[in-house]
Amino acid sequence: LEKVAIQINQTYEQTCYDACAVMVRRLVEILIIETFEAHQKSAIIKDSNGDYFMLNDLISRFQSESWPQNPSRNLKKTLLELKGIGDKSAHSRFYNAQRSDIDDVKVQLRGATEELLYLSKIKK
Repeated sequence: LEKVAIQINQTYEQTCYDACAVMVRRLVEILIIETFEAHQKSAIIKDSNGDYFMLNDLISRFQSESWPQNPSRNLKKTLLELKGIGDKSAHSRFYNAQRSDIDDVKVQLRGATEELLYLSKIKK
């Protein structure tokens, strides 16, 4: 997680905003998986081969799952927003992320990351 965070910061500082957005998406995916694993619920997010679902399905399962600490409304909304910017940066032929795209989600990213760190029991 620390290496991913370092890469997010470095890509931002080096004006590699598409790379930054993709790494943000990766961080979200990792933290959702860590949350399921911390609560012994990883089977819910794996297919019949034992592979984790794609991020869209991970988010859907995360949002519908019952957790000891209820995820905030902001977190649920932010997950889709962070996925969206990462998807556009990774898959769109005609989209190039700009600094403002990342800046627009920085506060939400910080809040979502911290909340997921608590939900995943990584941070106590």
